[in-house]
Amino acid sequence: MSKNKYLFAFALVTSLFFIWGFTYGLLDVLNKHFQVTLNVTKTRSTLLQAAYFGAYFLIGLIGVFVNKFDYKKGIIFGLLLFAIGAFLFYPAAESYNFNYFLLALFILAAGCGCLETTANPYVTVLGDPAKSANRLNLSQCFNGLGSFCGPFIASWLFFSDGNSDNLDSVKNVYLVIGVVVLAIAFLFIRTKLPEIKEAEAEHLSAEEDKKPLGQHPHFIFGVIAQFFYIAAQVGVAALFINYCTESGLKIDNALASTLLGVALFLFAAGRFIGTALMRIFAPQVLLTFYALVNVVLCGIVLLHFNWISIGALMGIFLFESIMFPTIFALGIKGLGSHTKKAASFMIMSIVGGAIVPAVMGFLADKYTTAFSYVIPMVCFVIVAWYGWRGYAIGLDPHDQNAGEKLQIDLSKH
Repeated sequence: MSKNKYLFAFALVTSLFFIWGFTYGLLDVLNKHFQVTLNVTKTRSTLLQAAYFGAYFLIGLIGVFVNKFDYKKGIIFGLLLFAIGAFLFYPAAESYNFNYFLLALFILAAGCGCLETTANPYVTVLGDPAKSANRLNLSQCFNGLGSFCGPFIASWLFFSDGNSDNLDSVKNVYLVIGVVVLAIAFLFIRTKLPEIKEAEAEHLSAEEDKKPLGQHPHFIFGVIAQFFYIAAQVGVAALFINYCTESGLKIDNALASTLLGVALFLFAAGRFIGTALMRIFAPQVLLTFYALVNVVLCGIVLLHFNWISIGALMGIFLFESIMFPTIFALGIKGLGSHTKKAASFMIMSIVGGAIVPAVMGFLADKYTTAFSYVIPMVCFVIVAWYGWRGYAIGLDPHDQNAGEKLQIDLSKH
């Protein structure tokens, strides 16, 4: 397969990262919007995250047992589910029923889960294995751009005059999303994509490829690290607007949504910066350093120093930017024919985003929103451990230098 064909496939698949990033960017603004329009509590509003990431868990679980599909079919199926969920937002908005929104979001997120289960591992094997982390971080840059655009559009549409107390803008936005996703699905149907055999792409021997998935500790710890990272990422964003509006600085919902957009811009910029820094530093080194910085920033958020703490909260987005793709790439590296199944487990670990925000919502309702940020602080400690040690634990004796080799290979590209 020529490099040009790999490049086109890479570009086409990378476009998906923007789409699901955009819908995720809308999600955190919907939390606050539904609190206003549907009169739900902060704890209940976090059921949006539970529905979204719970769907990821279900799709990942299915993928563990059914992983014989090729990448293209998985992507097309995901896009169709995505579109159905988006279209269901219209009747949900007409009914003003929060539970209907949860159902629509669950179906939409199931489509996103299919896309992530296929697109993330596909990008890692679509080229030089030594550049897998760099390649996935580059694709995830566009996910960050989508996440950045979502809150800006949402703050303008959902909280503008005449829209802050109704759901008309919500149903129209998701109607447009559904049409766009269907158009992309049609493009994938008409496009031939290269199907990669992972063992060959990673140059594994038959003996290495037959090693059971459970005997790869770097993968097991990667799943655990990913669970806590997603828990932190989703929790930090889910209550961002509440944190800002409760700061005593007279920040309204519209301004808080704009600040969230700026924070997600930092997230997107961090992806590009991180991809560049990986030409100098090993991914696991950056992962450890970034996670430790976020532990400190969470501490400042807990102290509630007005604008200083809001600045720290926004800074968390910058330093969490590389974590998902880096953990993902480190966790599935060298797994050969197990790659698709491993990717399914990685997607299942995203259920952390369904569980932890609810805990944060409970703490925010019972105590303060600021206090709830102790949860992501603990999560980032676990991520730092994975970057420092967990990614290399349990290597076979004949591969005892594999951890060092991984660092050298990834830092060169």
